[in-house]
Amino acid sequence: MFYDLEKREEKTVMDDADDFELSANREKLLVRKGSDYAIIEPKEGQKMDKKISTSGFEAQIDPVAEWRQIFNDAWRLERDYFYDPGMHGVDWNEMRQRYGKLLDDAVTRWDVNYVIGELIGELNSSHTYRSGGDVEKGPSLGVGYLGCDFSLENGAFRIKHIVKAAPWDSEVRSPLVQPGVTNVYEGDYLLAVNGDPIDVTQDPWAAFQGLADKPVFLTVNGKPGMTGAREVLVQTLGSEERLRNLAWIEENRKRVDQLSGGQIGYVYVPDTGANGQNELVRMWRAQVTKPGLIIDERFNSGGQIPDRFIELLDRPLRNYWAVRDGRDWIWPQVTQLGPKAMLVNGWSGSGGDCFPFYFKQSGLGPLIGMRTWGGLIGITGSPPLMDGGGVTVPTFGIYSTNGQWIIEGHGVDPDIEVVDDPGAMARGGDPQLERAVTEVLSELKKHPRPEVKRPAYPKRSGA
Repeated sequence: MFYDLEKREEKTVMDDADDFELSANREKLLVRKGSDYAIIEPKEGQKMDKKISTSGFEAQIDPVAEWRQIFNDAWRLERDYFYDPGMHGVDWNEMRQRYGKLLDDAVTRWDVNYVIGELIGELNSSHTYRSGGDVEKGPSLGVGYLGCDFSLENGAFRIKHIVKAAPWDSEVRSPLVQPGVTNVYEGDYLLAVNGDPIDVTQDPWAAFQGLADKPVFLTVNGKPGMTGAREVLVQTLGSEERLRNLAWIEENRKRVDQLSGGQIGYVYVPDTGANGQNELVRMWRAQVTKPGLIIDERFNSGGQIPDRFIELLDRPLRNYWAVRDGRDWIWPQVTQLGPKAMLVNGWSGSGGDCFPFYFKQSGLGPLIGMRTWGGLIGITGSPPLMDGGGVTVPTFGIYSTNGQWIIEGHGVDPDIEVVDDPGAMARGGDPQLERAVTEVLSELKKHPRPEVKRPAYPKRSGA
């Protein structure tokens, strides 16, 4: 669209364009719709009548020259945008010479990415990444998944456990419990996939090569033989990651509820982006009336700076409202006033470093677990490289209200250090989570929530 300054109204150039680029002289528009391209006038009511044929387009590429340009551009981006103009004391010109010599031995774009990674690694800063570009990729086959665990019993693979998230988590479910799939159960044997018998000398997923996100026929039976077997049609998953993640979260919530006798709520925050904020609100809102609360931000992958997250968790009680029927209201109505604790580990980073830092700074409760990653020199975006690859440029670093650089390269220390014992975890335990329950219960016992009694109703007769 464009705005007509004379008529003071918006004009539509073309409906439903996916992308566009204005020419340098501002007289033409290159537009894309799907995989079709056209050059049109920047005027009202244009159509893609004359599509550009791209089938004969060719470009002559000199990889070695292009790689040198890519390397130089990556070096310049760091030089011009890095938050510290002194480049952390690194002689950046020397680094260009040192690592530039390695390009003479590069034979693939992967090699170039490696060299760039070593170059920007000299800055000793978090958020220095390189990615993409015109790299070669071989063909691959997606594996189909059923959202279950297998055991090898009686010479056949048995469905030992069907992975399930909370009943209200409809985002992803195991194909074995989808609506319409009613005749496959835990304990059944998987004997064939699309009629091909399972080879038990290989991993069970070998039979699902190339079947990701596709309908397949499973031959299952309550015993390890074909007699009496039945066929079940399911749609496989391309990944079980989110399903198992949701199941882990729900298992943690149930464990906290059980260990605390229903007194403590559990909220998992996977990142500090929009998704993490949504998850925080979703779980917190459902458990806000619990006397205590555990915030689990282990494995938090970061995102934005989580000041809103803390504001939500740190809403103070303002007053009460007396009502005729039912319980009196607290205000804000949606606030959690009891003791809290936060779980952290070494995979909590970036925004996942900042979240516990703000939590501790606000005095919301103890941090329990292990020291966080330590990466708070953040990124705001940088121009792409010429072949579509990219490097990140850290553009802002954190320092305290006392004028000290903090967190970067160290992380946020827990108040109570608890090592995740692999042996205990293999047996189904979670030492950090269990310690958090103990601490919050202890705080609840020492500092129970005070009950404010409603005052006598005022007498206003003849006021």
